[in-house]
Parts: sequence; C-alpha cells; structure tokens
Amino acid sequence: MNKTVNINLANTLFHIDDEAFNKLRRYLESIKRSFSGTAGSDEIIADIEARVAELFLEKMENERQVITQKEVDEVINIMGQPEDYMVDEDIFEDEPRKSHTQSTRRTKKLYRDIDQKYIGGVCSGLEHYLGIDALWVRLLFIILTVFSGFGLVAYILLWILVPEAATTSQKLDMSGEPINISNIERKVKEGFDDVADKVKSVDYEQVGNKVKSGSKTFFDTIGDIIMFLFKIFGKFIGILLIIIGASSLVGLFIAMFTVGMSNAVHIPGVDFYEIVNTTGAPVWLMSILIFFAIGIPFFFLLYLGLKILVNNLKSIGNIAKFSLLGLWLISIGTIFALGVRQAAEFANVGSVNIKDQMYVENPEDTLVIKMRDSELEFNMDDVHFGRMRFTYDENDKRILISDDVNFKLRKSKDDQISINVRKDSHGSSTPAARERAKQINYGYEVQENEIILDDYLTTATSNKARNQEVTSTIFIPEGKFVRFEESTRGHVGRGIKNDRDYYRSNMIGHIWAMGEDGELKCQDCPEELESEEEEEGGRIILDENGIDINVKDRNDQFKMKIDEDGIEIKTGDQSNN
Repeated sequence: MNKTVNINLANTLFHIDDEAFNKLRRYLESIKRSFSGTAGSDEIIADIEARVAELFLEKMENERQVITQKEVDEVINIMGQPEDYMVDEDIFEDEPRKSHTQSTRRTKKLYRDIDQKYIGGVCSGLEHYLGIDALWVRLLFIILTVFSGFGLVAYILLWILVPEAATTSQKLDMSGEPINISNIERKVKEGFDDVADKVKSVDYEQVGNKVKSGSKTFFDTIGDIIMFLFKIFGKFIGILLIIIGASSLVGLFIAMFTVGMSNAVHIPGVDFYEIVNTTGAPVWLMSILIFFAIGIPFFFLLYLGLKILVNNLKSIGNIAKFSLLGLWLISIGTIFALGVRQAAEFANVGSVNIKDQMYVENPEDTLVIKMRDSELEFNMDDVHFGRMRFTYDENDKRILISDDVNFKLRKSKDDQISINVRKDSHGSSTPAARERAKQINYGYEVQENEIILDDYLTTATSNKARNQEVTSTIFIPEGKFVRFEESTRGHVGRGIKNDRDYYRSNMIGHIWAMGEDGELKCQDCPEELESEEEEEGGRIILDENGIDINVKDRNDQFKMKIDEDGIEIKTGDQSNN
C-alpha cells in the first residue's frame, strides 16, 4: 500500500503515489538544472510542465485515477532525458546524443499562426497544415471572394472556429513536430531570437507613434468584435440547448414513470399499445427503451449546452460517454428488431369461409336485409386502432370489437337463398393469419323474410388488432325482390351491380329485383325527365354520336356539339363551325 499526494502541475490537480512523485520531482529538477542560465528557461520549464500535464491527462481514464511510476516512465520516455540533448546558448538546434530519443513526426493539427498573420492567421496556419505557401492560400481566398463571396465566408468561419497557436506545444502541433524537451527548447529559443532581431532593427520613434495611436490593429479590433458576437450567439445556443434537453428529459421521465404506473392509472396510450402489440414486450420495457433511445441524445444536447455556457465544466469521462452510446445503440437496435417483428404481423392475409343455406318462410315476399345493433358498449371516440377497440362482454370479460363488416349480393345458381361469411385477418404467416381469422366471432339469423346480420365482430384480446374484417355474400335467385333497411348504411359492400349505377348508400330504401345477368333492377326508382333538366338549365349527353352540351338561362343560350363533322358552337343567334 503506497501513500499518495496531490500535486499542482500546470494548474492541474493530479493524484500521484509517493514513489512516482519522487521520480517526477527529480526529473523536473534535473531539467531545471539543465536549462539553468539559458535564455527563456522559465518559459521552457513552463512549457515542459504543461506538456507533462497534458500527457498525464491523456493516460488517465477518470479524474480519481492515481498516477503511478508506470505513467511517469512513459512520459519521461516521450519527453526524453535532459542529458540526451546538448544545451547551449549559441546552439538553436539540439543534437541528440541518444538515438532512442528521436521521435517520428506527428500528425499536424490545424491552428491559426498568429506570429505570421496579416488578419487572423488563417492562411499562415493553412500553410503549415497543407504545406502550401501562405501567398497562394491568400490569393485563393481573394479569388473566391471576388467571384463568389465564398472566400470571405470561409475565412470568417475558419477565423472563428480554428484556435490560435498560442503555446509552444500548440506551435509544435501546428508543424507536426514531436513535443519533447528538445523541440520545446528550440522553439522557445527561436522566439527569443526573433525578439532580439526585432529589438536591433526597431525604429523607436515609429514604435512610440504606434503605441500612442493604439496597441491593436484594425483587423484585431474587427476580430474581437466578431468573436464577441460569436460568443453571445454561442451562449444563446447553449441556453436553448439546455432548455430543449432538460425539458425533453423531464417530459420523457414523467412519461416513463406514468406508463410504469399504468396498472394503477388508466392511460389511453397503454390501451392502444395493448391492441397492436404482438411482440411480447411489456409496456414498461418499451417505455424504458424509448426513454433511452430518445433521452440519451437529448442528454448530450443538455451536456453540450452546459459545455458552451461553462468553460471549465468537468467532463463526464469516456467510460460514461461510451456506456451511454452503447446503451443508446442497444435501445435503438432492440426497438428496430421489435418493429420488424411487429410489421411482420401484417405481412400475410388469411381467410376462412362459412357457407350456409337460408330458409325463408314466404319465398314470394320481398327479402329484407337489416343489421342488428350491438348491445355492447362501443364508442369509436375512445382509443382505437383502425376500427377496432376494447369493450366488455356480458361476463365483464375484456374483448376486442370492430364494425368493419359489410355484405354483398350475388345471383344464386339455383332457387335457394344462401350466405357465405368470409372472415379475414393478418398475420406473420398465412396459417397464423387463418388461425386468427377463425377466432373472429360473427353472427346472423333469418326471421320470416328478414336476414339480420350483426353490425360488429368480436375477438379475444389475445388476437390483437390485425385488420380483422367480415364480408357476407348473400346469394339470391333470379327474380327475387330485395330491400335494404336504413340500418345497413355503411355496411353495403362494393361491387353490387345495379341498373341505375347507384352508389352503395343510394341503394338503401329501394326495392330491387335480381336480374338474369346478375344485375339488380330497381323497381321503384324515379325516372329522369330530360325536359325538366332542360328547363332548369340544360343537359349534357354523351353517346356514340359524340358529346352534346346545352346550357341555357333566361338571357342567353349556349350550345356546343362535338361529333365526327367537327365542333359546333352556338351562342344566342350566332353560330361557329
């Protein structure tokens, strides 16, 4: 068991065990002795400590991790030993004494080079990153600005988004050089050399005038204004993200908690889920999956907003980030798999047919078709899926009920009245759909000359809502009279042929006779009077001779006739061919 201490390295707090601390202390002290008396030694030491702190942070998995000798040895191996380099005031490029301290070039990072800037240092930074002379980069931005305006927009965006290379480590990152003792020392010395050259060649009077006129250039001021506006806009975006993320998480949490209490509280949405669900996943599991699938992205929106507003906000750690990402992927994958399984329940259709002969007491009388109202509570204003919803039977058992029933009329092949009841349902396979169709309960009866059909179907809740429907086909002999009662409205099926081309609901209330050709002939429909139509304003006749349109009012008359001879138009007393 080792004792641990807390150290402040480059303004960063680290927990380190006692042996590793002593080794790190001896290492930093040897570096200080090595650079003692060297120009810029304080800045070199500060940059080295900052680089060591950066390497420790890269190797730590969480903030509570204790740094051991292993991490210290790895950092020393990257930075190198002080004795590996020849430190001399007159030498600006170190000569390594040991080959193992030489490091390969690192991947370049994009920074703005503020030492070589004209405006914001974007072009000089791209020079390091792309290996292209900054002059050509500047010319490219100018050309794009003149011809399209894109160059100015791109420059401003890069100015705002790309950080400046302020520290020695960042300047080495910009050029892709390894960040070790040798390169840090060389970079600092180069800076001192540039300052010395500028001091020797300076025009003190000109500098004094510049100091009086202002310490900042015009472009620096513009840059500060742009950055200020961008920061305000960023803070606004951060507040907006926090509001959206927090409100969404609270709403999702309340919804998940409420659904979890669904056994104690009646929730219409739960009823809907029970109607359609056949995956076997309970509602509480689906609510948790949906909470994670939607809530985790909103959590990161909230976290991003906090990062924008709070500059020194501590990271939640890579373990937490990757755990949330994995949980989100699992939730999305599970919901997708359940969705595919749910969709498969509607992939196939299965049908069963029930045929029956019907005995009518007075065959000569008109056959009346009517629907029997359901005695069960059945209100489509409540939660439903399509035309199916929950109700309770006479034993207070929960069942599914639907009014998706209709009937058709066809000509019988003999002198008997018969009926064929077809029950349809969907399922993941045809046999499964047929089995579900067999579970549909539907009834009818014959009373004297009336055929009474149920206007509803029922099925057990275990069968779920799978587009269950019933179609009754009544076969009547030729010459048989039939009449539809008002109760059949909404249940008359498609495809019933009649000599008036009436729509389904318009057939109700009239007496029809089954024709030889299987078409119903109306016995009491009013005849259309062409003369009355003309008095009311005209007519439109379409036949084998063409189209005859006659539109007339009290003041004028318009006629148009299209036939094989051409188009004839008459308005009042004028005519045109």
